Amino acid sequence: MTIRVLLADDQALLRSAFRVLVDSEPDMEVVGEAADGAQAVRLAKEERADVVLMDIRMPGTDGLAATRMISADPALAHVRVVILTTFEVDDYVVRSLRAGASGFLGKGSEPDELLNAIRVAAGGEALLSPTATKGLIARFLAQPDDSADGEGGAAARSQRLGTLTTREREVLVQVAAGHSNDEIAERLAVSPLTVKTHVNRAMAKLGARDRAQLVVFAYESGLVRPRVD
Repeated sequence: MTIRVLLADDQALLRSAFRVLVDSEPDMEVVGEAADGAQAVRLAKEERADVVLMDIRMPGTDGLAATRMISADPALAHVRVVILTTFEVDDYVVRSLRAGASGFLGKGSEPDELLNAIRVAAGGEALLSPTATKGLIARFLAQPDDSADGEGGAAARSQRLGTLTTREREVLVQVAAGHSNDEIAERLAVSPLTVKTHVNRAMAKLGARDRAQLVVFAYESGLVRPRVD
């Protein structure tokens, strides 16, 4: 199956470079280019994109707002957003994850990293840039979310957490630590297929689009707490 990629960046030169790279791969194709977030949302639906490479800082509707709009639209539930940014450690990255992005990558990443990011996101996996430590992301995610609805949001997260079985919680903790299904299977002495089943059930119960959203929920609910080095 060919992965349909949408490029969203206000710099035409960068879009052209990304197009050449993506179109050179036999398993993916660029189906559209957007210069701002509003256009990205529209094209994601019109062109049936699978993955959107989204710049955060664009004029008008920025990448953060566009990511939130895509995540909130049931018609775009299959779309995965990978944030491309020059600023890999600012809080916009985590706000994007909270908004529904599957992960992020620095614009200075190697071509192979970018192509791998597209494949990983299309497969429903969480993606964090190689230069971003899990500890940094964890600390950001553990901070209060200004867009959340206070105690009501905390109560809702607690209630949803209560719907998980003990094993699903154990698997969620491992997902939040960045482990793959195979690694989790080895740690919990079960099969990878069993792990995949638990992950899918947890996603369904928590309303998570992909593994990145499971990571966000694990930290925001308090199930996993960041390590302080």
